[in-house]
Amino acid sequence: MKKRVNHNAMPFIGYTTPWSTGSGRPVALHLSCAVKPDAIEIRRLDDGSRQPMPWRVTPLDDGPVHRDFEQGSYLAVRSDELEKIERVTAVRFELLLTSNPDPRTVLDLGNTVLRLADYRFELEQGGQRHPLDAAIPQRRWFNVVLRDDRGLLSIELSGADPLAPFHFKETVAGMRWDALVGDLLFGTDRHFDRPTLNARFSSIALATVSSGHAWQFPTLLPDGPLLSKGNGAALALELVNLPTCCVTSARWDGSALDPRLVPDHYDAVHCHDDDMAALGWPASYRVDVPETADCGVYAFEIRGAGAKEQIVFFVSSDAARNPLLFIVPTATYLAYADEILPEHLYEWQCDDRGHRLAVDNNFRSLYDYHGDLSGVSICSYQKPKATLRADYRYPLGDCPHNLPVDLHFLRFCHNNGIAFDLITDHELHLRGAAGLRGYSAIVTGSHPEYLSIEMESAYREFAAGGGNIAYMGGNGFAGVVAFKDDLMELRRSPLEAGRTWDGPIAEQNLAITNEPGGHLRSRGKGEFSLVGGAISLMGFDAARPFTRTPDSYDARHQWLFDGVTAATFGEDGIVLGGAAGYEVDATDMRLGTSPDTIVVARADGFPDSFFHDPSRWYEGGDSQRDGRRCGEMTVRYLPAGGIIFSASSVAWLGALPSGNEMNDVGEMNDVGRITLNVLRQMALQSGEENIIDHSDPIDRGE
Repeated sequence: MKKRVNHNAMPFIGYTTPWSTGSGRPVALHLSCAVKPDAIEIRRLDDGSRQPMPWRVTPLDDGPVHRDFEQGSYLAVRSDELEKIERVTAVRFELLLTSNPDPRTVLDLGNTVLRLADYRFELEQGGQRHPLDAAIPQRRWFNVVLRDDRGLLSIELSGADPLAPFHFKETVAGMRWDALVGDLLFGTDRHFDRPTLNARFSSIALATVSSGHAWQFPTLLPDGPLLSKGNGAALALELVNLPTCCVTSARWDGSALDPRLVPDHYDAVHCHDDDMAALGWPASYRVDVPETADCGVYAFEIRGAGAKEQIVFFVSSDAARNPLLFIVPTATYLAYADEILPEHLYEWQCDDRGHRLAVDNNFRSLYDYHGDLSGVSICSYQKPKATLRADYRYPLGDCPHNLPVDLHFLRFCHNNGIAFDLITDHELHLRGAAGLRGYSAIVTGSHPEYLSIEMESAYREFAAGGGNIAYMGGNGFAGVVAFKDDLMELRRSPLEAGRTWDGPIAEQNLAITNEPGGHLRSRGKGEFSLVGGAISLMGFDAARPFTRTPDSYDARHQWLFDGVTAATFGEDGIVLGGAAGYEVDATDMRLGTSPDTIVVARADGFPDSFFHDPSRWYEGGDSQRDGRRCGEMTVRYLPAGGIIFSASSVAWLGALPSGNEMNDVGEMNDVGRITLNVLRQMALQSGEENIIDHSDPIDRGE
């Protein structure tokens, strides 16, 4: 369905291509405007500077425009493809209908349209409408055949469920079977002025007088149109606007859960009326990033009609220039971008214009459900990300989340003379371990929740080679994603409880790679075995401080707590008012925490509204579980000489002090001191010159 951007919440929205670039390269801004901009400048966001960058922003021919976008996926055989073959005599396909509350188009033959309304089919031809006297099954596979019956249109519907057999056949008097006119469309009509069909399609086939053409949907996301197989010319079938691939078909019988073992059980595609591929808007402006530009977080700042918006992009490092490398958690940013957070399900504590824009335009994040209640599993970064802003506030907690918290940290680093290089998750995925060479330490943001297998392997190889990891967040290294060009895919596990959708166990495998999705810990990898802990609690009420454990006073940890005089720290912060909050991690030896993981601080006393990770089981029952309602800061000293520090809280970086006077001891707090101690220790330390004695046993957090 074609729509015009609803700008009620934000007068300027857009995206950049690429999302991340290097110095000396161009970045284009693809903009939609409700009003004409008065000014467009480049701002650097991560160093707290107030002046715009002296980079020339070049307007392009298309200029700023109020844009349209297409929403809803469908399948198409274009007219120029049909011209390659003889007159079509039949169209066959398998169909599973999901939720379609208003009339939808199932099939457009050009001269004839098959529609669905109130769970019944209707044929329309030349202004004549013919309802079919058959109740159509919902959420069950059935076969649809339209054919030439001696010049008349015949339709046959049949289902193979032995508990609910279904068969209908009719040759419609007064409706002729004529040659197909224009495009052959599945799930929409040629006007594209109503929502597309929510349904799964499989086994699409065409017959002519002397040939047949059939398509089998692959388990892997295709790079382009699918070519038919048969005894005639190969025809291209387009998958328009990113329907979901690698989903179960009528052949799935539960005997296997991996599409790589039984690809014919997964030869279907799921179309949704709110699917969106890359928007493909023309570029409105361009900037050439200077060769001398520092890596960092930047934005196009657009001003006009009393409003201001910033559209973020990243300038990344292409070689090691500093010992510390900050990994921008773009996978998490993209997963959360444009989350709807329906107010009838979640009580908003504050209003945010980015979420309002997502609701107004029916944008969906990878935390949302499609309109038919299946989970949103794939998206493009080439779309507005209206919640990715420096001034963003998360409605469920009335506090910053993701980018603004990470910017708070990066500004803290700038103010305290901590130099760093920077790359994004997407770039680490492409570069792998080679992209980490030359660095002493990797530094994460506040919520590096999602990562690809390639990223996780790079982290492990880096640490095994003596590198340090400063994990400055919570609920990190948990969910696996896959990247392909501008796309990111996330399949959720049925074990993931809370406010996200749960994917069926048969459909956890990723269409981009066919590898299993869900939690990495289910595959013997992930957060427990890497950094020591994993999410234990989540909540949006008041955050808690940390208190040092007895083991933290061991002399080997003096570097970590140098200058810290109080046993308890982190009593305030910009994320829920403390250092331990939103999501916190804790160790669990049974789930993979390494014995060399040392708990150096704990946070407890969380409100009852914080719910416990349901994947953890305690043989002692409620009392034992209640004793583990905590967040645990940890340190791990690796045999190769590196250190892994885990802050274990999404709120940790929000508890850093603000302002430009933080070099003054009076302005510093203990969260800042610990953070600086970690960064300075890791910047100075190499695997071959480890100055830490790590021979003693640990506090295992049991």
